[in-house]
Amino acid sequence: MSEAIEIRSGVELPAHREQITLTTIDGLELIGELALPVGKRPVATLITLHPLPTHGGFMDSHILRKASNRLPELAGIAVLRFNTRGTSSPHGTSQGVFGEGVTEQHDLEAAVDFALARKLPNLWLVGWSFGTELALKYGHDKDVVGAILLSPPLHRATEADLDNWIGNSRELMALVPEHDDYLRPVEAADRFSKISHMEVVGVEGAKHLWVGEAATTRVLNEIVRRVNPAAYPLPETWLAKS
Repeated sequence: MSEAIEIRSGVELPAHREQITLTTIDGLELIGELALPVGKRPVATLITLHPLPTHGGFMDSHILRKASNRLPELAGIAVLRFNTRGTSSPHGTSQGVFGEGVTEQHDLEAAVDFALARKLPNLWLVGWSFGTELALKYGHDKDVVGAILLSPPLHRATEADLDNWIGNSRELMALVPEHDDYLRPVEAADRFSKISHMEVVGVEGAKHLWVGEAATTRVLNEIVRRVNPAAYPLPETWLAKS
């Protein structure tokens, strides 16, 4: 007999969850978690890059946590989360100190190297706010399918960083909230216009922090639409076997 469970904020669906340690080229240990589908190989992998740690961002920031809680089961997607250097979350604290988005290059590279060593398939970078800056600055030449940017502020990423994506074989998409604090859809379309293959998606009613279940659902659906379209749209309920 099965019970239909409505997928809401606190729901954690089945996944194989492994506490992991990433080791950077400059010798730091970063704490993280890898969530895999149960009993089957993932079709794709999200390497998540969290918001600004000096303003409360970490691997457990809600969109990234909910991606880990839902997408392995609902979409067959592996989700790798980690705290960048000097960042603390309920999972623990990574070694080192905040590097202003510079030395975090090594953190991103350690995550990609880990995923490649585990032979995880179809790697995607998913950055949120500060995490989008890391993806733009350091993801253009990595062994990834592409990058998905949530609320990109374009503070640290320069025009030269954007130029690296022009004609790039890697896919690129930005989800831009209508009421973002830093970069809104019209301005984002203009700033990214030089990257002809990029998709900029404006999200009506949304804010920078993607607060509320409607915003979460939209973000996760847009990610799945690009990463595993066969699983799009995500179901609103899940059948739990009793």
